Amino acid sequence: MKIAVVFDTLHPDWEDADYKREVDAKVEEAEYDVGRALMAQGHEVLMVGVADHLAPLLERLATFQPKLVFNGCESFRGHARHEYALATVLEMHGYRYTGSSPTGLLVARNKSLTKKILAHHEIRVPAFAEFRPGEKPVRPSELRFPLIVKPLLEDASVGIAQASVVEDDEELGVRVKFIHEKFHQAAIVEELIEGRELYVGLIGNGTIQVLPIVELTFGEADGEHRIATYKAKWDEEYRKRKKIKNVFAKVSDEVAAKIADTCTTAFHALWLQDYGRVDLRLTHDDAVYVLEVNPNPFLAQENEMADAAEKAGMSYDAFIQRIVEEAVARGSA
Repeated sequence: MKIAVVFDTLHPDWEDADYKREVDAKVEEAEYDVGRALMAQGHEVLMVGVADHLAPLLERLATFQPKLVFNGCESFRGHARHEYALATVLEMHGYRYTGSSPTGLLVARNKSLTKKILAHHEIRVPAFAEFRPGEKPVRPSELRFPLIVKPLLEDASVGIAQASVVEDDEELGVRVKFIHEKFHQAAIVEELIEGRELYVGLIGNGTIQVLPIVELTFGEADGEHRIATYKAKWDEEYRKRKKIKNVFAKVSDEVAAKIADTCTTAFHALWLQDYGRVDLRLTHDDAVYVLEVNPNPFLAQENEMADAAEKAGMSYDAFIQRIVEEAVARGSA
């Protein structure tokens, strides 16, 4: 079928042919991996990058008339908080697209709102408080140290560092002020849950397939907190030095079933579609806490979501095709 791959780009002046050269050259970017997989499945693919203006996107889609848009946009005008807007534009113009709806993207982006909805569905989440820009943080008495301070509306561990963990009210005030000034948004302050860091990918809509659980393991802590900082996720040199690895988690069947039930409930509760990922902490006594729900996880080849799909028996091409099939079936229902 005709599929347009839409993604945010640093090259807004590029045409489809320019992106296709990168695809052919095996350049490692998620959108190029997706494009290669779709072409390998026999689809007619148009690559469309989005930067600061929507008119070129709409013009190219109108000319191409895709049966499906593979939505790989993670931001608009450099702001991750606007990723929902691209899905909104696609929906308003009548295009069928992969991934979650504007509602799912918008709600899951907000860490505070996410936790409130999950708690309503009796899913364990860390105790938390939200502090808006200009608001002096007054810690609720039930919020006990150590705490971790994060930007409210970012993902991919943006804004999370070792300094995010605070041990007293003075440190709390300093870090909240940093978030306000650096990211121009509210800060969310959460109880630091000690335990194993787990990532669970899910595919489907009515019936959800839970992929094998990935664990972020920490080797040499050197007194540092075992948390998924930006460097721990994305800095390969740092990961190698600290012996941080992504491995497939070993848990009992009982715990695996509990995790699957929690993640499936979270997926539906936050209106996710087609695929997503749930980030968890598993405590020493096997309590499952949901930290975040990601409706738009990184889909690059040889990354955790694709690795989990491969562990479940899907090649990368088959994994991307499965997402296409889920979106088409959902649109036909």
